[in-house]
Amino acid sequence: MIGRLLTIFFLLPLVTGAQLKVLINVSAPKQINDSLFIAGNFNDWNPRGKALVLNQKINNSYSIQLSLPKGFYEFKITRGSWSKVESQANGKSIENRTFNLNVDTTMDVSIANWADHFTQVDEKYHYGDHVHIVDTAFFMPQLDKHRQIWIYLPKNYSKSKKKYPVIYMQDGQNLFHANPPRANEWAVDSLLDSLIREGSKEMIIVGIDHAGKDRLKEYNPYDSQYGKGDGKAYVQFLVETLKPYIDSKYRTLRDVKNTSIAGSSMGGLISMYAIAKYPKVFGSAGVFSPAFWLAPKIYDDIKDRLAGLKNSKIFFVAGDKEGSAMVRDMKKVHSIVNPDGINKNIMLLEIEDGKHTEWFWHREFVPFYQFISK
Repeated sequence: MIGRLLTIFFLLPLVTGAQLKVLINVSAPKQINDSLFIAGNFNDWNPRGKALVLNQKINNSYSIQLSLPKGFYEFKITRGSWSKVESQANGKSIENRTFNLNVDTTMDVSIANWADHFTQVDEKYHYGDHVHIVDTAFFMPQLDKHRQIWIYLPKNYSKSKKKYPVIYMQDGQNLFHANPPRANEWAVDSLLDSLIREGSKEMIIVGIDHAGKDRLKEYNPYDSQYGKGDGKAYVQFLVETLKPYIDSKYRTLRDVKNTSIAGSSMGGLISMYAIAKYPKVFGSAGVFSPAFWLAPKIYDDIKDRLAGLKNSKIFFVAGDKEGSAMVRDMKKVHSIVNPDGINKNIMLLEIEDGKHTEWFWHREFVPFYQFISK
């Protein structure tokens, strides 16, 4: 699965600043009946964005023109789903296509083949012996859905009687290190094992799998062009159903100071909403590359809830290669929760080489963990 990336700048009237044009010409390998779409870090990697269908010119030639702010962009071409994404000639996956937009640009793309033209072999992944699946179909009554839930327990958990802080994290299927390794994993269990060996505090991590095609709605507490937001119900599930269950089955420190929430992109958006909505449940939040662009109402919500956040610890991080609007929106939220810039419980990192991808969040998880461990 492609790493979850961000932001349809060209669809949003709230984006300010100069827009540049990029014309992408695409040649397909053979005559096909499906429409072609572009999916990338400008639309949260939605493989079938309605406004992102390519125009067919002649035969197997297509094109699309986008208007975007300056920035670094990644994308792939699909036929409407990730099972029909472009591939190498032998059916293997390709690296994300990229362009760094500084001036109006034309780009030519040649597609070698499509992934669904080959028999796909499902990888069987194995995880560390202290990463477990709590339930493959945990019921979410607030959403009337089922979801796989993961848990990381420190290696000494079974040998001790102590209780541990807990971090609740979104996009659970991408959190833990797998064998064989995957390109789109945070590998937070490997990081924690290393940090704990070096003397850091031990913590439990609970991962909640995302909603697949409904992720843009489930991690959004507000309605958007993608549909009715389910984020409020999702956070209610975390607070009213999942946390009580975890607290009853595992040795956890249940108080607010020992309960954190974290996520990236849409997961960063819902993590910020969760701590603002339930500051007496979540004492700290990791807001990685947040998709605030899709939820402008959150600014007012945070302003209305500032009093409740006075004791909260919030870690913001985004990269300069994620687009100027990403950093700008993150700084806007930071300025609301830390207007004087002197609150040591609020940290803001803008990283020069940061991209909207799991290797970046893997790396920046370390300062987040150290920050909330203090």
